[in-house]
Amino acid sequence: MILTTLTALSLPRHLALMGGLAIFSGIIVRVMITIGVPDHPDARKAHSTTTPKSGGVGIVCAFLLGVLLLYRYAQVSRIAEPYFIGVIAAAVLIALVSLLDDIKNMPYKVKLGGQFVAALTAVASGLWLHSIALPYWGYVDLGWAGLPLTVGFLLFVTNSMNFIDGLNGLAAGVTLISCLFLAGIAGVLGGFFIYTASLLLAGGVLGFLPFNYPKARIFMGDVGSQFCGFMLALFGIAAARFEQVQLSFLLVPFLLSGVLYDVSFTLVRRLLAGENIARAHNGHLYQVVRRAGMNAETVAIIHWLFAGLGGLTAIAFISTPSMPRLWIGLVPLLVQAVWTFYVAARARRAGLGRWSK
Repeated sequence: MILTTLTALSLPRHLALMGGLAIFSGIIVRVMITIGVPDHPDARKAHSTTTPKSGGVGIVCAFLLGVLLLYRYAQVSRIAEPYFIGVIAAAVLIALVSLLDDIKNMPYKVKLGGQFVAALTAVASGLWLHSIALPYWGYVDLGWAGLPLTVGFLLFVTNSMNFIDGLNGLAAGVTLISCLFLAGIAGVLGGFFIYTASLLLAGGVLGFLPFNYPKARIFMGDVGSQFCGFMLALFGIAAARFEQVQLSFLLVPFLLSGVLYDVSFTLVRRLLAGENIARAHNGHLYQVVRRAGMNAETVAIIHWLFAGLGGLTAIAFISTPSMPRLWIGLVPLLVQAVWTFYVAARARRAGLGRWSK
């Protein structure tokens, strides 16, 4: 069954396309190393020398080239015309907004407004959640509540990936692993659009990653991190809305469990501590453990492993009957709880005191 499905998808051709997009992305990234916006070090950042950012332009250009080719030539991987145009339009908008943020360092409210417009563009095309499959309850009809849930999900994942992009290779590696798992799951289950679109994004990230890890010649910048987060969230919505019923909306939260947990935990912790959550800080778990002495490359690899665990959880989740799914879905959360206790213990040994600066 698996081999038949993958053969029907012309896997070698799609991998060749991913490789070609990786080369194209790498060429753009090399250009951006020369002309990219400089990112100056400060007390909140992990780097100590001025480094160009906006390397995510390579990811964006590669993905948009791939999705335009998909729109023009790949009939088996298409979704209905309005939805496809919605994906392209929303991708272009979030790329423009995030690139302007890199260049102009826009106020947060302006940036959030631009993200909101991109999310509404996707929703207006029909890309929003009508129902979701949940453990124990099965399919839950959301009705009109699906509209704000979709917009909220898009904005939360977009900004979570933006917040987590503070160490070399962390956000890019998580995105690459998530895309490969999504492509594999969707390909086997017949979700042809998600399969192909995930490989396109993976190609763009694959071309960028060697320039960013382990030593960064360039950062992906907001244009990379926001774009990757937005597109992964959009893939999750499209998978649940238009693909096979087995493709649950929960696949992307599983894959990004490390990212979403870190941001959620940090937000709650800062609220309870009475901190100004709108103020920039370096109090995320990945930043705290780095300040407590863990090697930056190791922190990135740990988050790659979180994404891999999320992928394995997603596979187990869609392969089991309804009742055990609830317990399977808790595995990434339990791992994150252990990680949190480890970070707290390491911070105490290092005498960090306040986590946020």
